[in-house]
Amino acid sequence: MVAGESGLGKSTLVNSLFLTDLYKDRKLLNAEERITQTVEITKHTVDIEEKGVKLKLTIVDTPGFGDAVNNTECWKSVADYIDQQFEQYFRDESGLNRKNIQDNRVHCCLYFISPFGHGLRPLDVEFMKALHEKVNIVPVLAKADTLTPSEVKKKKIKIREEIEQYGIKIYQFPDCDSDEDEEFKQQDLELKESIPFAVIGSNTVVEAKGKRVRGRLYPWGIVEVENSAHCDFVKLRNMLVRTHMQDLKDVTRETHYENYRAQCIQSMTRMVVKERNRNKLTRESGTDFPIPVVPGVTDSETEKLIREKDEELRRMQEMLQRIQDQMHTQKDTY
Repeated sequence: MVAGESGLGKSTLVNSLFLTDLYKDRKLLNAEERITQTVEITKHTVDIEEKGVKLKLTIVDTPGFGDAVNNTECWKSVADYIDQQFEQYFRDESGLNRKNIQDNRVHCCLYFISPFGHGLRPLDVEFMKALHEKVNIVPVLAKADTLTPSEVKKKKIKIREEIEQYGIKIYQFPDCDSDEDEEFKQQDLELKESIPFAVIGSNTVVEAKGKRVRGRLYPWGIVEVENSAHCDFVKLRNMLVRTHMQDLKDVTRETHYENYRAQCIQSMTRMVVKERNRNKLTRESGTDFPIPVVPGVTDSETEKLIREKDEELRRMQEMLQRIQDQMHTQKDTY
């Protein structure tokens, strides 16, 4: 998922990441049309191939985010969409046919931060705090070519400090094993220090020093998108597609989805307990117990059904306790 206000280069970066044009039919709204625009959710599917492995990715865009005069809770539709994917997966997982479940959960959210201003804006803080328990947030410093290298470095430090100050939980890169070689450890350290990733997007091929490269041509020179000395584009792409894709999926499954699943089971359990208590009070008050009368079912069979429901409730409570214990362990690790 990509999120952030209009004009920060989200579409250009997505096209640059996956070497495609996902937005060729998109109509750009004028200022008057954007006044009444609400946040939309649009999905695009792209097939990519990395080292002989074919991947099918779904890119979720959020046009209209942050464009209104009053942006109060403009992230709600984004949060609702993430929850809807969790709900659909939970339904499929609880169904009879669980072999071919389609996983449409959002495993990563690239949140674009404006290069202008002094760090995070209130909207940035509120968005990330509203979603950091639901999705892996990877902050991205947009249009890094508008800043000097020293400005990029200072802004990164400022943004990291504010993320910690406001208690925002962004995606944490896993620590290296002690037996990893030094080169890999250095790459991992550089990756962590790159947060937020300073990126530049371009779908234009220009000529630089006799070579044709993707970049932007300025009066003072050429910015190369895939030059690590110019921006973090290559680091971000490698992190998303090669080195950390599986970990992003694992954290989604083991932490964010399990939190949602536990809340669902807890809510279901409360409803069952409430219903059992209500029925118990009804029996103790001497009024008729509201058990539906089924032709051919005796009282003893009815009591058996009640006992089975009690046993099912007990199993659900035990399962909930195991999930909660697992969540506490994962949160400590996370």
